[in-house]
Amino acid sequence: MKKTDLKDRIYRTLGGTPLTMRIPNQSSRRKPLLYYDGKTNREIRYASNQSSPFVEDQDENVIVESIMFVKGMLHVPSENSVLQHFLSIHPMNGKRFEEVDEERNASEQIKRMDIEDEAIHIAKNLKIDELETIGRVIFTGRNVSEMGSAELKRDVRLFARKNPEKFLQIVEDPNITMAGQIAKLFEDGVLRLRNNGRDIYFNLDNNKKRMMVVPFGEDPIETAVMFLKSDEGLPTWQRLEKELE
Repeated sequence: MKKTDLKDRIYRTLGGTPLTMRIPNQSSRRKPLLYYDGKTNREIRYASNQSSPFVEDQDENVIVESIMFVKGMLHVPSENSVLQHFLSIHPMNGKRFEEVDEERNASEQIKRMDIEDEAIHIAKNLKIDELETIGRVIFTGRNVSEMGSAELKRDVRLFARKNPEKFLQIVEDPNITMAGQIAKLFEDGVLRLRNNGRDIYFNLDNNKKRMMVVPFGEDPIETAVMFLKSDEGLPTWQRLEKELE
C-alpha cells in the first residue's frame, strides 16, 4: 500500500452481525488463500511481524495472528499497514466483509437522492394522458380507467419515490406509448392472459385464438410489444389498434 493510503480503517461483516467472526489468515490444505495479481496466483498470509502479506516475501520467523471481527466490526489502525493490505486483497473482501467508507457511502446516497428527485419531478409534471399510459404499465392488474385523477397522480408519485430507477426506465422507454396501449387492451378485455400468464389470447367476438406464448420469466406486455413491432406481428397490431379507437 502507498504511504498516502495509510490511515485508520474500519471493516464490517456482510450478511449479518455475528457476535464474533474469524476469517482465514493463511492457507490450509483444503482451502489455499490466494490473490491473483493479473499474472499469477500468489499465496497470502497475515503475519504481524512481516512487512508484506505475500508468503514469498516473508521470512521463516513469521508470527501468524488470528483476525477477529467482534459484533460485526474490526478496527485496524494505520500502523498495521500489513493487515490493511492483507484485508484489501483477501478473497472474502466484498463477500463476507467490507471496508466502511463513509465518503463512498455519502456519494452513493447523494446519487440515489438525485435519482429520486428526478423521478419525483417527472412524475409531478406528467399530464393526465401520460399518467394513464405509465399507470397502465406500472399497475398491471388494476383498471386505471376507473381511478380518479388524484388517486392516479398519488400512486404514480409514490411508485416514483419508492422505485425511482425503475420509474425512470419506464418513462424513458421508447416503447412506453405502445406498452400503455397494450396494457389498455388487457384492461378492456380485448386481450387476456391464460395458463398462469404464459399465453396471450384474443378475446374478440370473432377471435378467441392464442396470439402468442410468453417465455418463462418474461413480462407479458414487454413481450407483446416486441412481437407486435416485428414484421410478423405488425398486421396483428394494426387490427388491435382499431380496438383502441
